[in-house]
Amino acid sequence: MLLTINYTGQKTQDLGYLLHKNPMRPQEFELGYGKAYVFYPEVSDESTTVALLLDINPIDLARGKIGSTDGGLFDYVNDRPYVCSSFMSTAISKVFGTAMSGRSKERQELVDIPLFLTAKIHMLFAPNQSMIPEIFEPLGYSIEVETYLNDDKFPDWGNSNYVDLTLSGTVRLQDLLNHLYTLIPVFDSKKHYYIANDEIEKLLSHGEGWLKEHPKCEYITSRYLNRRRSLVNKALLQLLDEPESDEDKTDEKEKKPNLNQTRLKAVVDEALSSGARTVIDMGCGEGNLTRLLIKEKQFIKVAAFDVSFTSLERAKSKMKVDKLHETIQNKLDLFQGSLTYRDKRFEGFDCACVVEVIEHMDESRLSAFTQILFGFSKPKAVIITTPNAEYNINYENMEENTFRHSDHRFEWDRVQFTNWAEDICEKYGYKVEIKEIGDGDEENGAPTQMGVFTLCE
Repeated sequence: MLLTINYTGQKTQDLGYLLHKNPMRPQEFELGYGKAYVFYPEVSDESTTVALLLDINPIDLARGKIGSTDGGLFDYVNDRPYVCSSFMSTAISKVFGTAMSGRSKERQELVDIPLFLTAKIHMLFAPNQSMIPEIFEPLGYSIEVETYLNDDKFPDWGNSNYVDLTLSGTVRLQDLLNHLYTLIPVFDSKKHYYIANDEIEKLLSHGEGWLKEHPKCEYITSRYLNRRRSLVNKALLQLLDEPESDEDKTDEKEKKPNLNQTRLKAVVDEALSSGARTVIDMGCGEGNLTRLLIKEKQFIKVAAFDVSFTSLERAKSKMKVDKLHETIQNKLDLFQGSLTYRDKRFEGFDCACVVEVIEHMDESRLSAFTQILFGFSKPKAVIITTPNAEYNINYENMEENTFRHSDHRFEWDRVQFTNWAEDICEKYGYKVEIKEIGDGDEENGAPTQMGVFTLCE
């Protein structure tokens, strides 16, 4: 992960004073997820270039749960060590923090004047490349975008979502650094840390003097804050100097639940309505559904499994299994298993829940999954949820023919899901009721579709 900044003009070696980094001595910085290195590949009176190189350890990411993705292999094999993302922003803040604040003991007069600077962001994840000029040109930058084929041997696959972006302009160094800090994560929404109220303060601080007047202010704010509407609204109100309404001040706990909370509640309600006494959470991930199921007195046995050992460890940690009441510990069974291999531990349950799981499987493996679940395990009730692909059009800036999550192998529309569910019923002797979860519209339906299967007697 590499960022370079070039200063062209006179006495350009003064860039070292502005950055508080000696051009003659490479420097190393410890980060929570690896190391950062600062060095100068070019130093002269007319042109000086500084490089910020990040060496991110994917094992440290997974062990520290920083930036981890889906559990299992994808905690270790992903693009995080190579793509310019929020990790780079954090490094900029730590390594060049004094320069970002506009302070220099030796060259304060140079801090306050615009310089001709060129920044090159290597491997910026930008699936929506049309937004690059809309974001950077209003700030006075000239832009060059270098794209790459997904695979040189298969040009028909088209261009990659990763680009090398070069920004050139006459700006103050502190402004350039603050622009980079704020805008790099705008293109890659997988921020590696939890987004909370303190992120509003960071955004307002680093956006001071330019964000409020930017034509894409709302877009930048929304993407920077991971589209958390409550935080976005607060940030925009502060940017516009408008007082917070009583609604905005409402505790988040009292606000409308998000889609995931709504989905989990719907599944729990269906499991209870089925009359089940024993239930299994198949593909439980980090145990969000399992935590709700074990609280229900109706269920005397709750099992949960996942193929990812890492996810199971997180589930145990989140549920604080060791501190649970003995009664709940006795009815809970967590184990590692695969949805596509027959396992006797899956059998004998009244109800099986498969929440947002099937879309992570190759479609070619679904027949094995359905045979194991409906043919061998054969619970009296099965509850399956999956995204409704038709609803994707309602997600801002989601490109056509893309999925909601990078690990999704497919996403079905309502007809496809219904046909799949009815084929299961015909083959295995179930009946199904299709329901929708979340706020939808008449044309595209709701964001989540749910099939509630009942074994025919």
